[in-house]
Amino acid sequence: MDDDQLLHYSNKLAYEIDSWDLKVALENGENVIVIDARSSQAFTAGHIPGAISLPHRTMSETTTVALDRNALVVTYCDGIGCNASTKGALNMTKLGFRVKELIGGLDWWKRDGHPTENNVPATQSSTVCGCN
Repeated sequence: MDDDQLLHYSNKLAYEIDSWDLKVALENGENVIVIDARSSQAFTAGHIPGAISLPHRTMSETTTVALDRNALVVTYCDGIGCNASTKGALNMTKLGFRVKELIGGLDWWKRDGHPTENNVPATQSSTVCGCN
């Protein structure tokens, strides 16, 4: 057995979560906070149900003071080609939270057939990436 490889895959599972596992955790009432790390505008156009909008650039002691420090925080963004979830995961880790990043982001959440919430009509939503 290759110890380096074993460590690599163990670490990967410790820091990432896929859409199925997140959906199951939410359905089971696990203590999970889902954070949309994209812009507020991107969140308004569509997001994972129950997620909170906390753009990665605004994450601080002040903006996270009301969040449960015992919860697992899952950050996400648009998906591949966007790194707001990675920046958000880094920021939340620096703030002392236990964090996982959603593999594939909102794109794979939708591809896997999970629901989203939209706060604006589809004709008004933007296709511009909200990762900035």
